[in-house]
Amino acid sequence: MELQHLNVKLLLENSQDLDLDAIVNVFHGWIQEQLCEELLLDVADYRHVHHGPGVVLIGHEADYAIDNTDGRWGIRYNRKAAVAGSNQDRLIQTARAGLLAAQRLQQDTRLNGKCNFDGREIELIVNDRLLAPNTPEARQLLQAEIHSFAQTLFGTAEYSVTFQTDPRKLSGVRIQAEQRTATDILLQNLIQPSPNYDVL
Repeated sequence: MELQHLNVKLLLENSQDLDLDAIVNVFHGWIQEQLCEELLLDVADYRHVHHGPGVVLIGHEADYAIDNTDGRWGIRYNRKAAVAGSNQDRLIQTARAGLLAAQRLQQDTRLNGKCNFDGREIELIVNDRLLAPNTPEARQLLQAEIHSFAQTLFGTAEYSVTFQTDPRKLSGVRIQAEQRTATDILLQNLIQPSPNYDVL
């Protein structure tokens, strides 16, 4: 199974303190400075949508968002363009982009330390029902890939994996570590000898 169009969502701590007006301004700043590896284009505000996409930074190859899907606030990276390499390369590329965004948000003084990844829980979603249908057979195929990625990300820390089993939803998985790990350490864990993140 080839994994493309991956999403990662990094759950936030103390999300009740989020200042979404400030997030909008920060995202506009990212566009002006083109801070990310992708071409950034616009900001869309969906705060009026209950448990919706929140505030989205729209890009050409990928979108970034402060997302409230399922009533859980998180930093979401949505890869739209295909990426070359193995499934592990693509999982690492997606997680790295999400973690770099989280690191930028955590360090941005305009947010007063109120947009912080909790360091424990991430969601991975395959935004392509054709490549990865949400079926028991597909979940079985994904098991080894997800565990290999989780071990790379969290190192020796214990973690649990919970698959999304509702067939009406996209194929996805929730990975939860037993202990909090700092964003910079998680990024260090993802460094590979010869990464291949070229766009197809």
